[in-house]
Amino acid sequence: MIKVQKASYIGILWFLLSLICSNTNDIAAKLLVGALPVWEVAYLRFFFGALSLLPFLLLNGRASFATPRIGIHIIRGSLLFAAITMWTYGVSVAPLISVTTLSFTVPIFTLLLAPIFLKEKVGRALWCATIAGFAGALLVLNPAAFDFNPYSFILLMASFMFASLDVINKKYVLKETMLSMLFYSALVTTILAAPLAATVWVTPDAAQLAVLVLLGIGSNGILYCLLQAFTLMSASSLAPVRYLELLFSALTGYFFFHEIPSWSVYTGGPLIVASTLFITYTQTQQAKRKQRT
Repeated sequence: MIKVQKASYIGILWFLLSLICSNTNDIAAKLLVGALPVWEVAYLRFFFGALSLLPFLLLNGRASFATPRIGIHIIRGSLLFAAITMWTYGVSVAPLISVTTLSFTVPIFTLLLAPIFLKEKVGRALWCATIAGFAGALLVLNPAAFDFNPYSFILLMASFMFASLDVINKKYVLKETMLSMLFYSALVTTILAAPLAATVWVTPDAAQLAVLVLLGIGSNGILYCLLQAFTLMSASSLAPVRYLELLFSALTGYFFFHEIPSWSVYTGGPLIVASTLFITYTQTQQAKRKQRT
């Protein structure tokens, strides 16, 4: 019993570290995009992400990155390139807490894609939760506000891309090593971003370069911490902890950028949170019933 509790605490700690990495990356991106072009920030993030994996690839040998699914990795890298580029720009135009709240729409988009690509059945209750989640997203974006920035919708487009990536991961790359998944994603995105970054290049100073290196390493760190957490606890058990990222975003947004959450976040946020929690719980119960039969 004590060992189980200890594993749970360690799992929660890894998950919290993933949330901190994610929040830190958003802060870094928001700071950098104010001084450097979006394409360049995206390119250097991918470049340093790939570079930081090379020592691990060399240490583990060819087997760690050999793959028969290079075409799937190109598709994954292309989706990640589109998602991260749009997300980086969205972070620059929206408050951090709104960014974090809208990131919770990824499971909702995944649910929409599941019947098409994974042939999964979606019941009426889940469709209702999906509609409620999107209603919450519209409230958070608040298009009727006088200071509304239409480019904020890019965050929803990025969430859709992340959801598409999740669906592909679930369907095609179950037998890939984690290092190959990380490396090929970073490599493809670096190649795609390079020519675009070259057209708008601004040489970063030493401080900006240091932040970009941390951004690249942090991108890999998010997934690493998540995987460590999921080896100790189920995704459904950790789902409620994820919403602590809202607190992190509210605090860092206020201290770093003097952002105060608007009423739209307080009205739309709970709808998105409730919807994603319901979807996660329902899908977990369905998976358990399938295992029993």
